Amino acid sequence: MSTQTRIALVLGATGGVGGETAAALARHGWTVRALTRDPEAARAKRPDRVWIAGDALDREAVVAAAKGASIIVHAVNPPGYRDWDRLVLPMIDNTIAAAKASGARVLLPGTIYNYGPDAFPLLREDLPQRPTTRKGAIRVEMERRLSAACADDVRVLIVRAGDFFGPRPGNNWFSQGLVTPGKPVRSIAYPGKTGVGHAWAYLPDVAETFARLADIEGELEPFARYHFGGHWDADGTRMTGAIRRAVPGRPNVSPMSWPLMAMIAPFNATLRELMEMKPLWRRSIRLDNTRLVARLGAEPHTPLDEAVTASLEALGCL
Repeated sequence: MSTQTRIALVLGATGGVGGETAAALARHGWTVRALTRDPEAARAKRPDRVWIAGDALDREAVVAAAKGASIIVHAVNPPGYRDWDRLVLPMIDNTIAAAKASGARVLLPGTIYNYGPDAFPLLREDLPQRPTTRKGAIRVEMERRLSAACADDVRVLIVRAGDFFGPRPGNNWFSQGLVTPGKPVRSIAYPGKTGVGHAWAYLPDVAETFARLADIEGELEPFARYHFGGHWDADGTRMTGAIRRAVPGRPNVSPMSWPLMAMIAPFNATLRELMEMKPLWRRSIRLDNTRLVARLGAEPHTPLDEAVTASLEALGCL
């Protein structure tokens, strides 16, 4: 791929995974375009991006922004997990339309929501996707539409990872549950059970994975899927232990109050969506990254203590 054609359109560049992926692509020499509703505010923070005014729900805006791009990073989600049933599928349809018009490959950050208990505890790319949650069913439909679009010469890359954490706040349990951005960590409320394993994914590592795969995009199959192993917390104590080591005073760890959340959820849209994910914290779920390691040679991996400290510092929690 020549340098003249290395243009990436990033949808969701002001969010966690989108922002980190945009930064990683820029480091790899890509020209990064980003679609946002407020380009002036975004440009003030990151003047090194090409910010374009538009909304992921506006098909014409997405198609126009993708003109000349080789890849489209679809990292946009409704804020606070809200309105998934109303907004998520129209946004992926717009991205598919843009990919058809531009010839770009779609890059999608995948989730474990797609799978049900029959696939646990070790998730491989070829396992059937039979989710038990509404959000999981929507994610399955997103990937089904992307797969169907391959018949129209749309190319797709999905990198599936565990729960995100990193230096950018966003829709993730780390910055919306375990800690609170902008506040010192006085205590840690952990959603899972002790003894139950959980997969975590450091956003800069996931972004670097996308960038490395984007560099060899032409070598990938039309519908490419890879699982990212990330940080495996075998018993639910590694992540909280890393937070405690990074925070002065070693804050206490306590179980998250799911009953209290259930009481508040009818009056809070974000909590309602989070409550649906409770079963995923009751089972050990790990991602098999064998195919990814075979493709790249190694998975980008920042040591856990380093990753957690960098996240807490950037979130204003230290």
